[in-house]
Amino acid sequence: MAHWTLADIPWDQFDRAKVDPEILRTIKAASLVEQNGADYTEYLCGVFHDDAEFQAVARRWGGEEVQHGQALGRWATLADPSFDHAAAAARFTAGFRVDVNATRSLRGTRAGELVSRCVVETGTSSYYTALFEAVEEPVLKAICHNIAADELRHYKLFYTHMKRYLDIEHLNRWQRFLFALQRMRDTEDDELAYAYYAANENGRPYERRRYSRLYARGVMGVYRWHHVERAIAMTFKAAGLKPHGRLNIGAAHIAWWVLRRRAARLERIAA
Repeated sequence: MAHWTLADIPWDQFDRAKVDPEILRTIKAASLVEQNGADYTEYLCGVFHDDAEFQAVARRWGGEEVQHGQALGRWATLADPSFDHAAAAARFTAGFRVDVNATRSLRGTRAGELVSRCVVETGTSSYYTALFEAVEEPVLKAICHNIAADELRHYKLFYTHMKRYLDIEHLNRWQRFLFALQRMRDTEDDELAYAYYAANENGRPYERRRYSRLYARGVMGVYRWHHVERAIAMTFKAAGLKPHGRLNIGAAHIAWWVLRRRAARLERIAA
């Protein structure tokens, strides 16, 4: 089955009246993160420098990630004609750089890197699924539907190669769990906060805490229980734990409670 292209998006159905300003700001930021797929491709190809099979997978993945950024950026420009996606992307990459010259995973092992990539794809798959269900604007809805399907497929690709490297490096479940946990904690790093800043501010000094809160506030509002439950199940699977059962349901309930509590706190701060 052929992969979708920008020409497949129903751009002529754009409805400005259904654009949510808060979601628009987070989409601008998301377009920059997705566009950064080219740098992440170079990073992964450096880490897996002697694995031609995985490099081919990484390059296809990176091309699709860049297309996600292009689609989101084009939609954001329709919604806000003053938004210069190329200029925002340049600001983002000037302030946040991926180490494209790396020859060793930041996680220490290749299997750990692939556990981490599964967690990333879990987050993006759940987010774009939640966004697809939440938005009313038809063009953005179509884009999110396509991206969510891509991200789920990407999870499966990384999971397949993760299993191959687990046979080589023999990570145990505890080690896999720690890699997954560390990657979830990394969502608090500069990447998402700086993307929000680069996409939505011009001239104001960067404040990590402020823009991390603004990004989180925009994202958390679209999640519902079933998105969180599915994300925890996918994370458990990557970590080598049973994706269905009491432990998974308990973890999902805790995650849902934390998300709602933090979302309410961010709303109070904004008010």
